Amino acid sequence: MENYRIYLTEEEIPTHFYNLRADMKTKPAPLLNPGTHQPMTKEELTPVFCEELVDQELDNDTRFFEIPEEVREYYRMFRPSPLVRAFNLEKNLGTPAKIYFKFEGNNTSGSHKLNSAAAQAYYAKKQGLKGVTTETGAGQWGTAMSMACSHFGLECDVYMVKVSYEQKPFRREVMRTYGARVTSSPSETTSVGRMLLEKYPGTTGSLGCAISEAVEAAVSREGYRYVLGSVLNQVLLHQSVIGLESKAAFEKIGEKPDIIIGCTGGGSNLGGLIAPFMGEKLRGEADYRFIGVEPTSCPSFTRGVFAYDFCDTGKVCPLAKMYTIGSGYIPAPNHAGGLRFHGMSPILSQLYDDGEMEVVAYRQNEVFKAAEIFANAEGILPAPESSHAIRAAIDEALRCKEAGEEKVILFGLSGTGYFDLKAFEQYNNGTMQDYVPSDEELQAAIATIPAV
Repeated sequence: MENYRIYLTEEEIPTHFYNLRADMKTKPAPLLNPGTHQPMTKEELTPVFCEELVDQELDNDTRFFEIPEEVREYYRMFRPSPLVRAFNLEKNLGTPAKIYFKFEGNNTSGSHKLNSAAAQAYYAKKQGLKGVTTETGAGQWGTAMSMACSHFGLECDVYMVKVSYEQKPFRREVMRTYGARVTSSPSETTSVGRMLLEKYPGTTGSLGCAISEAVEAAVSREGYRYVLGSVLNQVLLHQSVIGLESKAAFEKIGEKPDIIIGCTGGGSNLGGLIAPFMGEKLRGEADYRFIGVEPTSCPSFTRGVFAYDFCDTGKVCPLAKMYTIGSGYIPAPNHAGGLRFHGMSPILSQLYDDGEMEVVAYRQNEVFKAAEIFANAEGILPAPESSHAIRAAIDEALRCKEAGEEKVILFGLSGTGYFDLKAFEQYNNGTMQDYVPSDEELQAAIATIPAV
């Protein structure tokens, strides 16, 4: 019988991050200075980010970056992660398709976020910094960063989106257990937080708000830098370990995926999963179908515009060219998952604009239905974010059933849902709401995008 799980050995943990930009035909547009609208220089970025991370952020040409041995040693606690054949899901769907998932939830953060958190904490410590600041939406990134900072001996300040801070107290307490200071955002502790509270009284917050606060907190204190868990080129670089391991595992069993699916909020999970496969496609060595999946409540790809926009609500960060619905857009508080960012990774945005990948959007209830189907079939409670990818994988498997096609489907199970039980309670009680913003609501946010 074929294996349920395909494991690599510890020696097969990737030794290098893969930089997809080196193989992109059209490079992502550069970050722009919000004041001058000129490309950001290393000198302008290093007061905000760690020096080595700035080098990675700006590099469009180096195909591989060596993973520091200290980072690989830390990875050994939870990597390599398994590639799993979803036999029971296939049987329940009655599909001839083979369904695989790359499981990234085997660590306390419960998600793939620790891959980049470990690297960023290492570079911060190597630079001799005292600590870092960051933001978190659903809480996975904040948890991962608190874990990495604890390991490498750094202070960690996390600005957590208010709605998640209130809905997910246990996630907050995990961060505090690892020594992080967690602040509900927007807060009274920063000038931009106070401004946002005055401008949006009663706001439930957004990742854009939390980013503004975290950046201000970093640049106003000696020995601190800001770290981001998604969107940036450097983060997708670190997350390439997901795709590199997936590719190696498929090669072990002589298999090759036809369709590769990942949920996408800012882009780190999808970008990391598809990176080496997309590289093959761009180099003309193989062909794959790539599908990104986003929520209808925050539809950056499917209803946004490809333009330069601020990465934060306070408009203090560089401008990035990306698919965006406007930095002022605040997702509805009844949105249960992460995937709450108004914009999308410049790398993925460029690939989507070039027609190299597809994107679909789903409503909450159909996503949680997919989570229910998967949990009953495979014995893992998936994160709401990952359940978007599960929904698309199920739909693709059913299309294969209708067409009688034996395709191989790979999706990213980016994390577990055990800290999201309030959302599952809403779904099980039938009180979960499907929120879809109106055209007028989106156009009002898009209208605030700066003319660049």
